[in-house]
Amino acid sequence: MSAEITVHVRGSNRAGRPLLLLLHGFGSHEHDLPAIAGHLPPVWDWASLRAPLAAGNGGFSWVPIEVPGRPDPQVVADSTAAVLAWLDVNVEPGTVVVPVGFSQGGLMVTQLLRAAPGRFAAGVVLSGFVLDAVLPGDEALAARRPPVFFGHGGADQVISPDATARTSAWLPQHADATEVVYPGLPHSISAEELADVSTFLEKVLPDAAE
Repeated sequence: MSAEITVHVRGSNRAGRPLLLLLHGFGSHEHDLPAIAGHLPPVWDWASLRAPLAAGNGGFSWVPIEVPGRPDPQVVADSTAAVLAWLDVNVEPGTVVVPVGFSQGGLMVTQLLRAAPGRFAAGVVLSGFVLDAVLPGDEALAARRPPVFFGHGGADQVISPDATARTSAWLPQHADATEVVYPGLPHSISAEELADVSTFLEKVLPDAAE
Protein backbone atom coordinates (compact mmCIF):
# COMPACT_ATOMS: atom_id res chain seq x y z
CA MET A 1 0.00 0.00 0.00
CA SER A 2 1.33 3.44 -0.84
CA ALA A 3 0.07 7.00 -0.70
CA GLU A 4 0.83 9.02 -3.80
CA ILE A 5 1.69 12.69 -3.77
CA THR A 6 0.04 15.05 -6.19
CA VAL A 7 2.14 16.75 -8.82
CA HIS A 8 0.90 20.06 -7.43
CA VAL A 9 3.18 20.80 -4.48
CA ARG A 10 3.81 24.33 -3.20
CA GLY A 11 7.39 25.16 -2.35
CA SER A 12 10.66 23.28 -2.49
CA ASN A 13 10.25 21.39 0.81
CA ARG A 14 13.77 22.40 1.71
CA ALA A 15 14.75 22.14 5.36
CA GLY A 16 13.23 24.92 7.42
CA ARG A 17 10.07 25.38 5.33
CA PRO A 18 7.00 24.21 7.27
CA LEU A 19 4.71 21.75 5.51
CA LEU A 20 0.95 21.23 5.47
CA LEU A 21 0.07 17.61 4.75
CA LEU A 22 -3.31 17.71 2.98
CA LEU A 23 -5.50 14.60 3.36
CA HIS A 24 -8.72 14.42 1.34
CA GLY A 25 -12.04 12.78 2.17
CA PHE A 26 -13.81 9.66 0.91
CA GLY A 27 -14.21 9.40 -2.86
CA SER A 28 -11.95 12.37 -3.57
CA HIS A 29 -8.33 12.64 -4.68
CA GLU A 30 -5.09 14.54 -4.22
CA HIS A 31 -6.18 17.45 -6.42
CA ASP A 32 -9.04 18.42 -4.08
CA LEU A 33 -7.72 20.07 -0.92
CA PRO A 34 -4.99 22.19 -2.58
CA ALA A 35 -7.87 24.57 -3.37
CA ILE A 36 -7.91 25.62 0.29
CA ALA A 37 -4.18 26.31 0.44
CA GLY A 38 -4.56 29.75 -1.09
CA HIS A 39 -6.62 30.77 1.94
CA LEU A 40 -3.90 29.74 4.40
CA PRO A 41 -0.66 31.52 5.38
CA PRO A 42 1.78 31.46 2.43
CA VAL A 43 4.72 30.61 4.70
CA TRP A 44 3.54 26.99 4.52
CA ASP A 45 4.51 24.62 1.74
CA TRP A 46 1.99 21.86 1.14
CA ALA A 47 1.83 18.32 -0.11
CA SER A 48 -1.47 16.66 -0.97
CA LEU A 49 -1.60 12.87 -0.74
CA ARG A 50 -3.86 10.44 -2.56
CA ALA A 51 -5.50 7.84 -0.32
CA PRO A 52 -4.35 4.29 -1.09
CA LEU A 53 -7.73 2.59 -1.65
CA ALA A 54 -9.81 2.93 -4.82
CA ALA A 55 -13.34 4.12 -4.05
CA GLY A 56 -14.78 4.02 -7.56
CA ASN A 57 -15.52 6.77 -10.10
CA GLY A 58 -11.89 7.89 -10.02
CA GLY A 59 -11.95 8.61 -6.29
CA PHE A 60 -10.00 7.16 -3.39
CA SER A 61 -10.43 6.47 0.30
CA TRP A 62 -8.36 5.89 3.41
CA VAL A 63 -10.81 3.27 4.64
CA PRO A 64 -13.94 1.64 3.18
CA ILE A 65 -17.24 2.87 4.58
CA GLU A 66 -18.93 -0.02 6.37
CA VAL A 67 -20.30 1.21 9.70
CA PRO A 68 -20.28 5.04 9.49
CA GLY A 69 -17.86 6.56 12.00
CA ARG A 70 -16.47 3.14 13.00
CA PRO A 71 -13.98 1.95 10.35
CA ASP A 72 -11.90 -1.22 10.55
CA PRO A 73 -8.97 -0.34 12.88
CA GLN A 74 -6.54 -2.49 10.88
CA VAL A 75 -7.31 -0.69 7.61
CA VAL A 76 -6.93 2.64 9.40
CA ALA A 77 -3.55 1.49 10.75
CA ASP A 78 -2.44 0.40 7.27
CA SER A 79 -3.30 3.77 5.72
CA THR A 80 -1.60 5.58 8.60
CA ALA A 81 1.56 3.52 8.09
CA ALA A 82 1.48 4.38 4.38
CA VAL A 83 1.43 8.12 5.12
CA LEU A 84 4.24 7.83 7.67
CA ALA A 85 6.30 5.83 5.17
CA TRP A 86 5.76 8.57 2.57
CA LEU A 87 6.96 11.18 5.06
CA ASP A 88 10.08 9.12 5.83
CA VAL A 89 11.06 9.12 2.16
CA ASN A 90 9.95 12.55 1.00
CA VAL A 91 10.16 15.06 3.87
CA GLU A 92 13.40 16.42 5.28
CA PRO A 93 14.03 15.51 8.94
CA GLY A 94 13.29 18.44 11.22
CA THR A 95 10.55 19.86 8.98
CA VAL A 96 7.58 21.30 10.87
CA VAL A 97 4.63 19.23 9.62
CA VAL A 98 0.93 19.83 10.29
CA PRO A 99 -1.59 17.37 8.82
CA VAL A 100 -4.83 18.97 7.58
CA GLY A 101 -7.65 16.57 6.78
CA PHE A 102 -11.28 16.74 5.70
CA SER A 103 -13.80 14.03 6.65
CA GLN A 104 -11.90 10.70 6.41
CA GLY A 105 -8.80 12.83 6.05
CA GLY A 106 -9.67 14.29 9.46
CA LEU A 107 -9.71 10.78 10.87
CA MET A 108 -6.24 10.35 9.39
CA VAL A 109 -5.03 13.52 11.14
CA THR A 110 -5.98 12.10 14.52
CA GLN A 111 -4.43 8.74 13.60
CA LEU A 112 -1.14 10.32 12.59
CA LEU A 113 -0.98 12.23 15.85
CA ARG A 114 -1.70 9.02 17.78
CA ALA A 115 0.77 6.88 15.82
CA ALA A 116 3.65 9.36 15.93
CA PRO A 117 2.98 11.84 18.78
CA GLY A 118 6.31 13.61 18.49
CA ARG A 119 6.34 14.01 14.72
CA PHE A 120 3.72 16.68 14.14
CA ALA A 121 3.60 20.26 15.41
CA ALA A 122 -0.21 20.41 15.36
CA GLY A 123 -3.24 19.06 13.54
CA VAL A 124 -6.30 20.39 11.71
CA VAL A 125 -9.42 18.20 11.64
CA LEU A 126 -12.18 19.47 9.35
CA SER A 127 -15.48 17.59 9.66
CA GLY A 128 -13.56 14.51 10.75
CA PHE A 129 -13.59 12.13 13.69
CA VAL A 130 -11.43 9.94 15.90
CA LEU A 131 -11.24 6.15 15.87
CA ASP A 132 -13.14 4.53 18.74
CA ALA A 133 -10.20 2.58 20.16
CA VAL A 134 -7.36 2.93 22.64
CA LEU A 135 -4.03 3.07 20.81
CA PRO A 136 -0.44 2.65 22.08
CA GLY A 137 0.49 6.27 21.33
CA ASP A 138 -2.45 7.83 23.18
CA GLU A 139 -0.64 8.25 26.49
CA ALA A 140 2.36 9.94 24.88
CA LEU A 141 0.04 12.20 22.87
CA ALA A 142 -1.85 13.22 26.01
CA ALA A 143 1.46 14.08 27.68
CA ARG A 144 2.58 16.20 24.73
CA ARG A 145 -0.81 17.85 23.99
CA PRO A 146 -0.14 19.41 20.57
CA PRO A 147 -2.56 22.09 19.37
CA VAL A 148 -5.42 20.68 17.30
CA PHE A 149 -8.13 22.63 15.49
CA PHE A 150 -11.44 20.76 15.15
CA GLY A 151 -14.00 22.49 12.95
CA HIS A 152 -17.30 21.04 11.78
CA GLY A 153 -20.70 22.14 10.56
CA GLY A 154 -23.80 22.20 12.69
CA ALA A 155 -25.79 20.75 9.78
CA ASP A 156 -23.34 17.96 8.84
CA GLN A 157 -25.42 14.94 7.78
CA VAL A 158 -22.46 12.78 6.69
CA ILE A 159 -20.42 12.28 9.86
CA SER A 160 -22.59 10.54 12.45
CA PRO A 161 -23.45 12.60 15.54
CA ASP A 162 -21.95 9.97 17.85
CA ALA A 163 -18.63 10.13 15.96
CA THR A 164 -18.57 13.92 16.28
CA ALA A 165 -19.47 13.74 19.98
CA ARG A 166 -16.78 11.13 20.54
CA THR A 167 -14.21 13.41 18.92
CA SER A 168 -15.36 16.43 20.92
CA ALA A 169 -14.82 14.43 24.12
CA TRP A 170 -11.56 12.75 23.09
CA LEU A 171 -9.58 15.70 21.74
CA PRO A 172 -9.39 17.81 24.93
CA GLN A 173 -8.05 14.76 26.77
CA HIS A 174 -5.19 14.27 24.29
CA ALA A 175 -4.47 17.69 22.76
CA ASP A 176 -4.71 21.44 23.24
CA ALA A 177 -7.99 21.43 21.35
CA THR A 178 -9.81 24.30 19.69
CA GLU A 179 -13.29 23.23 18.58
CA VAL A 180 -15.52 25.46 16.47
CA VAL A 181 -19.02 24.53 15.31
CA TYR A 182 -20.33 26.45 12.28
CA PRO A 183 -24.14 26.76 12.46
CA GLY A 184 -25.93 25.75 9.28
CA LEU A 185 -22.78 24.41 7.60
CA PRO A 186 -23.25 20.98 5.97
CA HIS A 187 -20.45 18.51 5.29
CA SER A 188 -18.22 21.16 3.77
CA ILE A 189 -15.57 23.81 4.48
CA SER A 190 -16.63 27.46 4.70
CA ALA A 191 -14.69 30.68 4.19
CA GLU A 192 -15.20 31.45 7.88
CA GLU A 193 -13.68 28.12 8.83
CA LEU A 194 -10.67 28.67 6.57
CA ALA A 195 -10.11 32.06 8.20
CA ASP A 196 -10.12 30.36 11.59
CA VAL A 197 -7.69 27.69 10.37
CA SER A 198 -5.41 30.43 9.04
CA THR A 199 -5.41 32.15 12.44
CA PHE A 200 -4.72 28.81 14.12
CA LEU A 201 -1.74 28.12 11.85
CA GLU A 202 -0.32 31.58 12.50
CA LYS A 203 -0.27 30.68 16.21
CA VAL A 204 1.50 27.39 15.45
CA LEU A 205 4.34 29.36 13.82
CA PRO A 206 4.08 32.84 15.38
CA ASP A 207 7.62 33.84 14.41
CA ALA A 208 7.58 32.41 10.87
CA ALA A 209 8.47 34.72 8.02
CA GLU A 210 7.55 34.15 4.42
